[in-house]
Amino acid sequence: MDTPALLDVGMPAAPLDSSAAAALFDLPRAASASRIVVAMSGGVDSSVVAALAHASGAEVIGITLQLYDYGAATGRKGACCAGDDIRDARAVADRLGIAHYVFDHESAFREEVVEQFADEYLAGRTPVPCIRCNMGPKFTDLFRMARELGADCLATGHYVRRVTGADGVELHRAHDPARDQSYFLYGTTEAQLDYLRFPLGGMPKPQVRALAEAAGLRNAAKPDSQDICFVPDGNYAKIVTRVRPEGAAPGAIVHAATGEKLGEHKGIVHFTVGQRKGLEIGGQPEPLYVVGLDAPSREVRVGPKRMLAVTAAHLTETNRIGPLPDAPLTAKVRSLAKPVPVTLDGPLGDGAAVTIRFAEPEYGVAPGQAAVIYAGDRVIGGGWIGSTEKVEL
Repeated sequence: MDTPALLDVGMPAAPLDSSAAAALFDLPRAASASRIVVAMSGGVDSSVVAALAHASGAEVIGITLQLYDYGAATGRKGACCAGDDIRDARAVADRLGIAHYVFDHESAFREEVVEQFADEYLAGRTPVPCIRCNMGPKFTDLFRMARELGADCLATGHYVRRVTGADGVELHRAHDPARDQSYFLYGTTEAQLDYLRFPLGGMPKPQVRALAEAAGLRNAAKPDSQDICFVPDGNYAKIVTRVRPEGAAPGAIVHAATGEKLGEHKGIVHFTVGQRKGLEIGGQPEPLYVVGLDAPSREVRVGPKRMLAVTAAHLTETNRIGPLPDAPLTAKVRSLAKPVPVTLDGPLGDGAAVTIRFAEPEYGVAPGQAAVIYAGDRVIGGGWIGSTEKVEL
């Protein structure tokens, strides 16, 4: 629910008005009688959510899940759920005068997210660990904890909107397209969405930082999270080979059309479908891209851009949020991709396999990524890309 008093860029010096803050949480009863659990990562976004929850007059409990502790990563500013970030979350809770608990979930996170991340790369796929984390350790365990604590809702700092429609609650894109995180939350179930609150979905980031400053939070100017939280320097291959050393096994780079061997590589974990840079096979008559990865043979297959074109993607483990609308659908096949028109072949949701067909050929669709389906701003659901149908050349 959007509240103009909190969305006005020219807001007053003290914007944490109790009634406006309470409206952002859509509480089922009076704020003074309510309890809100806030997922606190230590970043500015979740800290502002805690400040808004506190300003509402509700009882607030902050929960931080310690998800990893990997050497240099624990001291990295702008990550989440480790080291300095946990200390920042605790400092914010102390500043607000709210309870704060830290739970060690490193083992579950390693098994469900980090090891699966490595295994996907070894299988020639391109994983999205942030979605796996939201579907696993973050939401599943946080929901259980929040309910055990008797909370009326669980609030997070995600930039998405929870909207009440004719058929119940819906998940919508954030108002600020530069901050929208709906791609990463397509796996949210209807029951989870009914309990979740996303008070930042109607705000631009400068507004959030202004709220942090007004509340006197120590992390008001903290940098945003970058890359994947457990990859401290952006070097995904290093993490994969640390977890699965066999990922460094060398292999051949071959031309997908001719079968000609063009070079050698140091492990398929360094490559993803659609990649152009880092191939180290100069002297070709035209630019070449990774068009396929064969994990058993450790082959990286390259070809011209036209060989990336696909007409359809086959999805697995699909989820649907609410009824399927009688409206044009679009899909994002990467987090930063633009939504493109699609149609569905088969039912979406309940884990069923379904095929999405693109109105125009789509390029760089990588198995392992998620395809998220929209009707306008509403998130309909999505699934994991298992395979694609290439354009016949």
